[in-house]
Amino acid sequence: MSVMTVMSTEGERFAHAIAAQDPSALRAVLADHVDFAALTPGGQWTATGPAEVVDDVVLGRWFAPDRRIVGLSSVTTAEVADCRHVGYRLLVQRDGADHVVEQHAFYTARDGRIDWIRIVCSGYRATA
Repeated sequence: MSVMTVMSTEGERFAHAIAAQDPSALRAVLADHVDFAALTPGGQWTATGPAEVVDDVVLGRWFAPDRRIVGLSSVTTAEVADCRHVGYRLLVQRDGADHVVEQHAFYTARDGRIDWIRIVCSGYRATA
């Protein structure tokens, strides 16, 4: 009998923490000094610490309390030479309407925590 071990990458943990809108879990997957940059339809974002990434950007602006994430419909992972990739699609309720948001991140990690990450985002796309 074989036992299957489910491994979770830092990228998967990052995606699930965003989907849960869980600031503690999101901070926990980021290194104390993280080189964060992102491009969304709303602008360019940079940060260097977990609190700044979580409170000022990801859960403070992108997925603020008035934007309820109701599901994580997909997560994909891959390796790209010396870095990793995670792509994830979120189902979000905003302004009384349903939206989908897809993000793709390339990152590196040390000791199980993301220390460099670049994200590109589709923005909020209304669903029919």
